[in-house]
Amino acid sequence: MAADYDELRSDVKESQHESLEAVKSANKPDPRSVVLELDGDDSAEEGLSGGEIVNDELTVMVVPQGADEFVCQSCFLVRHRTQKVVLGGVEYCRDCEG
Repeated sequence: MAADYDELRSDVKESQHESLEAVKSANKPDPRSVVLELDGDDSAEEGLSGGEIVNDELTVMVVPQGADEFVCQSCFLVRHRTQKVVLGGVEYCRDCEG
């Protein structure tokens, strides 16, 4: 038996007759339910798994820029002087010169 693949499916034929308002109202959520979901209990966020809250202070040692280093004016990374390229009086690293 040959099938006509160009013929509309029966569910598509039925949906063509529905009004636009009926389709919109079927897909639209109730505004009160959305507000309740957003205002819901936030206590579940306190017990997030996969990490813990640490109250320790982070200490980082900052090393000043060396005499043989420069700051690239494109990527703003500190690079060794062998990476320096000067274009128009501005210092760039070899990665950013193009």
